[in-house]
Amino acid sequence: MGLIRIFLLSLLCTLAISQSMAATENTPRSVQLLSEGWRFSKGDVSGAEQTGFDDSKWRRVSVPHDYSIEGPVAQDNPSGPAGGFFPGGVGWYRQTLHIDALQPGRRSFIVFDGVMANSDVWINGQHLGRRPNGYVSFVHDLTAYLKPGDNIIAVRCDNANEPSLRWYLGAGIYRQVRLVSTGDTHIEPWGTFVSTPKLTNDKATVHVRSSIISPDGGKLALQVRLLDPSGVVLKTASTKAVQAKPGQTLQLETDITVNKPQHWDIDNPVLYTTAVSLLRDGKAVDNEDVAFGIRSFEFNAPKGFFLNGRALKIYGVGLHSDGGAVGAAVPLAVWKRRLTELRKLGVNAIRTAHNAVAPEFLDLCDRMGFLVMDEFFDQWTLAKVPYDYSLHFKNWAERDTADLVKRDRNHASIIIYSIGNEIRDTTQPQVAFEWAKRLIQVHHEIDPTRPVTQALFRPNVTKDYDNGYADLLDVVGQNYREKEILAAYVQKPTRKILGTENTHEVNQWVAVRDHPEYAGQFLWTGVDYLGEAGRWPTIGTGSGLLLSTGLQRPRAFERLSWWSSLPMVKIARRVATVGQNVVEPVFGPGAAPADQPAQAAATARPRFSQPLVADWSPANRESHTETLEIYTNADEIELSLNGQTVANEKRHADATPIVVKLPFAAGSLKAIAKRDGKVVATDELQTAGKAARLQLSADTTLSQHLDDVAHVTVTLVDDKGVRIPDNDTVVEFLAEGEGKVIAVDNGNMQDHDPYQASRRKLYDGNAIAILRANASNGKITVRVRVPAMPDVPESVVSIPVKPAAALVPLRSF
Repeated sequence: MGLIRIFLLSLLCTLAISQSMAATENTPRSVQLLSEGWRFSKGDVSGAEQTGFDDSKWRRVSVPHDYSIEGPVAQDNPSGPAGGFFPGGVGWYRQTLHIDALQPGRRSFIVFDGVMANSDVWINGQHLGRRPNGYVSFVHDLTAYLKPGDNIIAVRCDNANEPSLRWYLGAGIYRQVRLVSTGDTHIEPWGTFVSTPKLTNDKATVHVRSSIISPDGGKLALQVRLLDPSGVVLKTASTKAVQAKPGQTLQLETDITVNKPQHWDIDNPVLYTTAVSLLRDGKAVDNEDVAFGIRSFEFNAPKGFFLNGRALKIYGVGLHSDGGAVGAAVPLAVWKRRLTELRKLGVNAIRTAHNAVAPEFLDLCDRMGFLVMDEFFDQWTLAKVPYDYSLHFKNWAERDTADLVKRDRNHASIIIYSIGNEIRDTTQPQVAFEWAKRLIQVHHEIDPTRPVTQALFRPNVTKDYDNGYADLLDVVGQNYREKEILAAYVQKPTRKILGTENTHEVNQWVAVRDHPEYAGQFLWTGVDYLGEAGRWPTIGTGSGLLLSTGLQRPRAFERLSWWSSLPMVKIARRVATVGQNVVEPVFGPGAAPADQPAQAAATARPRFSQPLVADWSPANRESHTETLEIYTNADEIELSLNGQTVANEKRHADATPIVVKLPFAAGSLKAIAKRDGKVVATDELQTAGKAARLQLSADTTLSQHLDDVAHVTVTLVDDKGVRIPDNDTVVEFLAEGEGKVIAVDNGNMQDHDPYQASRRKLYDGNAIAILRANASNGKITVRVRVPAMPDVPESVVSIPVKPAAALVPLRSF
């Protein structure tokens, strides 16, 4: 039955693609996700780009797909600590597109949002192109090579030479693939740019400009419908018809006025849409819908950052692009879960570290109200690891930058671009000046509406503030060393300054809090990530506010006390030594700082501090003293142990936590936070007893959509529901019904068990399973048990599977 089901799925996929390609005759533009029906082979295969090649024994996969996350991790994998000791290697993908008949006057494209890395693409044995950078989206025109019948797409990924990045990169077609059909005369990929050059509270001018490619010429015009956030058409505008010559590329543009516009904001992320139709001789030959936000923002030298006219501190975090257990092929629901948790901590901004993200991630930021620093490069001409992008930078940097700015420029969330992180070329000013000017010019020419920064590293060493380099940037960004960037502002008060990467240390927060000129900061990091691991057996970096599971680290309590507008209090316990009960390794600003030579990165040790835990269940239950930290944004706290008050403390003006040393006694530890003498928040920790049951929580719904998954979290608790901080017990997830477990995780960056499994050790008492639906209706029932604890009963949770819209709309290009 399994083989029959696979065959039927493949047949249905081929028919759907065939019908989509055939149905474009009377449709200006059609878009088809190309996610199913792929065949995959790990390792190099001679002749795999040829149409007659037999791929029947290749594995069937859906894309996005990451073959690196399948592991196994091993100390001798060439990726080393930079890549988290995951395997790379060469991979091949093939897809069959069936076309009943070619449609005259139509053009067909294939769009890859990201292929990791050094990818080559063929159709019917014809090489379409190569792209070294795995983070870049790219488009190939298939029109000249299509034929009636079967058409073979082949993709080769080459990740054999490692390390090629300083963190986990994944491998394969790990982002979306789409087929796009247009008229021969069409809007070029990412060719429509929507801006709001004039904006007040009462009125906005929306400017729409599209770049048109016209192989056949003709009279061309744009018709633009403006839709409000509810989808109602507000206004329609058209350009005058322009006579285009065959082969000409031209710009068509128009303005639309919006009265009483709704402003996109972090608390009100409303999006308008321009529905653009391209008319050739009066007939629609292409169309494109572009979502955008009406908002104003400004970086002001003495006063910081403003959004829609109000001062706003940027409370940002850096994020790498992996999703933990799912690797680099991250369903959007994983990001939604993570961003939701970060927002609870007061985070309002994301730095894409240090590369282009998937376009739908930016769509999600638009819709959730996050500000974004859109960053592209971690190196220019000088390498950080042996096989990184520096090998390709001179030949590809300007083209990659241009494509990415075109792709991203309509996102309401993006407030600034970054042309690089800790770029070593600044040690050679002549080289750095040349490339900075070239990259900034590309940004400004394609998108003049946003400023450009760079994450400078040790600028006082390379004299960036004295030799004029920093002043090439619209906004000066610096990693760490807050005193230096504040001094740079004093040196030249016209400088706009931003913390592009900052540690969790209190002094780095206070520098932002107490200086209005300091626009904000991007904490390193928001979520733990794979790679940049230090030394074996660690496979990732524990610098996040969240674990890779999306669960909060106790270190997040401090950020919550600084950034949350809601009253809060949280208790954490400092563990004096690294041992079995330790759950929070703390890494540097990176286990292998970027200023270290490549060989040092391979042996760099993770730097541990005394970690925080959120429990009152130490391994040692004998008489001893515990160190507690209480985090609050209230005026004062009262701490009690088993009903007896043990401390009354005022909140510290210097933003440090309230520290209480307390003899351990089993029972209840409770913190009460007060404002003006009134209780506004409480937190309680209890000593855990014997394991009694499994506590489950799960997402409430799930659909079969490509980007949708559901999370089930299991926690081992005693008979009172108190979490047991267990790091060794294995739990097993058994899925029944209309779906399956696609990955398991616990957040432990020293756990080498495979993520694609149904069993996982607990970590701090928790583990998660990630589920995907395989039908459009029904339910998934998940049974969770502890094989080694027969006295702990099995727990069950059911998740309904329902038809649902995509988390974000399907993109055209």
